[in-house]
Amino acid sequence: MKKITFLFALITQILLAQDYTEYATGSSTDINTNHEFGVCMMGGASENDDAMIWFLNKANGGDVVVLRASGSDGYNDYFYTDLGVSINSVTTFVIANEAGATDPYVLEKVANAEAIWFAGGDQFDYVSYFKDNEMEDALNSFVNTKQGVIGGTSAGMAILGGAYFSAENGTVTNAQALSNPYHNRMTLGYNDFLNIPFLDHVITDTHYDDPDRRARHATFLARYATDNNTRAFGIACNEYTAVCIDHLGRAYVYGEYPDYPEFAYFLQANCVGDSMPETCIDGQPLTWNQGGEAIKVAKIAGLYSAENYIDLTDWSNEQGAIWEDWSVTNGSFSTSSTINPQCDLLSVIENQLAVISVSPNPFHDVITITSELIEFDVKLYDSLGKQIAQYTNESQIETSNFASGLYFLSVTSEGLRETFKLVKD
Repeated sequence: MKKITFLFALITQILLAQDYTEYATGSSTDINTNHEFGVCMMGGASENDDAMIWFLNKANGGDVVVLRASGSDGYNDYFYTDLGVSINSVTTFVIANEAGATDPYVLEKVANAEAIWFAGGDQFDYVSYFKDNEMEDALNSFVNTKQGVIGGTSAGMAILGGAYFSAENGTVTNAQALSNPYHNRMTLGYNDFLNIPFLDHVITDTHYDDPDRRARHATFLARYATDNNTRAFGIACNEYTAVCIDHLGRAYVYGEYPDYPEFAYFLQANCVGDSMPETCIDGQPLTWNQGGEAIKVAKIAGLYSAENYIDLTDWSNEQGAIWEDWSVTNGSFSTSSTINPQCDLLSVIENQLAVISVSPNPFHDVITITSELIEFDVKLYDSLGKQIAQYTNESQIETSNFASGLYFLSVTSEGLRETFKLVKD
């Protein structure tokens, strides 16, 4: 009988081990630190050390959890000792299936972490194992409630946008995407997985050193715009390049330019006129031209100092960007030089006949909106870009229950938009 019991326990341990493998470095005692929110996205290949230091510093000496579906413990020593940042521990989980992702021990480690990093690999593994279950809930709670720092490289970056390319049927090439935006490999998910501040309506892509990625990424945005009837956005990185987003929504670009051609790309559907694709239907080549200005792209060099950035609260305020127009005509992709479209500024200019003002700033119990607009919508966001309230035709907004801090108030009417940065004292 003892042999049977021992054998059962051994088999149970083996089955559990098949669900996930753990690699632990550092202290086994969990600690709480004064960590900070952030998002760090790497374009693949080896990591940019300066960006990874930024990522670890956000944990403020806390615990780092690495999630991956293949490989082993390659990040443990790199994070724990190689970068010179003091942290309490690094735990890597190599997840084999959904059962591994939803194991109570794994979920507890994720909840107690101050930083979470997704390794590269196959993003459909992450979608299959982490989506629509307790792990998805734990990750969204980590970002939006605990407000920890999160990031990933390659496949780990691919899943961070509000929209994402799942690669369920394998990768998709430039030619396949352009010739049919509904090709069976164009498997996209929309706003049903990770909810990360500043990345709503954003589809990411990686390994942008391959120029074909630009065309398929443009097609991702065309699909998103068509399927959701709204403007689409994208963020992409060359290999060895990183984008790090702080709590105010500024996306700083790390790289080793000009020693190497390391760039990040910030794509947005044109904010002027009709932003929708002309032809984006199953079985036909994509046309998204709009006068050659379908997509406005800020190409930003990654510097050692990461001085270059773009503000994701308006996608216009930037430093160090080279602007390009991207378009597609009958499946043919093209680019040209352009200037900053100043989308946020254009909204203000076009609304000058119906001036909008918001007061007071700083505010305390009430925000007052003054405008000649008859019909308008108001959305209020917290400092992390998360929408916390929405109103229609309201000129007095009660704010007595809001915490002190930074807020963003957006007023829209008939496609026009103006955004205000406000502080509650």
